[in-house]
Amino acid sequence: MTLAAVAQFCANEVLSRNRQICVELIRRAAAGNAKAVFLPEASDFIGKDKNEVLRLTSEAEEPFINGICQAAKQNDIWVSVGLHGKSSEARVYNSHILVSPEGQIAANYRKIHLFDVDIKGGARLMESEGTIPGTQLGNPVQTSIGKIGLQTCYDLRFAELSIIQRARGADILTYPSAFTVKTGYAHWASLLRARAIETQTYVIAAAQAGQHNESRASYGHAMIVDPWGEIVAHCDSGESEPTLAFADIDLKYMNSIRQQMPVMEQRRNDLYPTLK
Repeated sequence: MTLAAVAQFCANEVLSRNRQICVELIRRAAAGNAKAVFLPEASDFIGKDKNEVLRLTSEAEEPFINGICQAAKQNDIWVSVGLHGKSSEARVYNSHILVSPEGQIAANYRKIHLFDVDIKGGARLMESEGTIPGTQLGNPVQTSIGKIGLQTCYDLRFAELSIIQRARGADILTYPSAFTVKTGYAHWASLLRARAIETQTYVIAAAQAGQHNESRASYGHAMIVDPWGEIVAHCDSGESEPTLAFADIDLKYMNSIRQQMPVMEQRRNDLYPTLK
């Protein structure tokens, strides 16, 4: 078994503050003997509008990535983190990078499904107005805690991605997130448990938490779910203080579940298209 740490905090528009919080969470995770730490979506910043996001992305991307890579190397730990990525358009990418203990970027996933919703009595967020959707899922990456499949936040609602990653060998699915309070309260834990149960993988979901600015707040409740659907680590509230929760990743336990209930082998691909 190896230890993983999942984080939550409340990012704002102050770049140096957010970067320092992430570096400290990485240090704390390593001090707690974790071999990998998972940080939220948009850990570099959360802006107030499209124009601020464009400006901050141009300022933040390189220093933030350099800071994360340096912290990963200094603390000898894998780091998963969500951030904004520059493009040639007047929009950005919602990126999720995985950094090795050597301080190298092992994977860079760009969020495929964009959160375009107008919730009655809740948030109106049109992510596509300022974000370019990704086009590739990518393969799971071998790490010291298992093979990690990268997704981001709203991707959680699209089970096909998780089934594909399981078919490609994933042991762990990870979703750095910034769920709204309304959708988080209704669906967050249920969706995470469902993805773990149907794929028989560990699910690790870091989360933004608290009030980012006058118009945006996030649900929090970062957690780790095991392949049986049990929540084995949980940041207990939606409060904004930087928080970590730890859990063992037990691949022997995972494999025993898969052997006892071989759902992937029993999939009826003669009745529906094979997911690749």
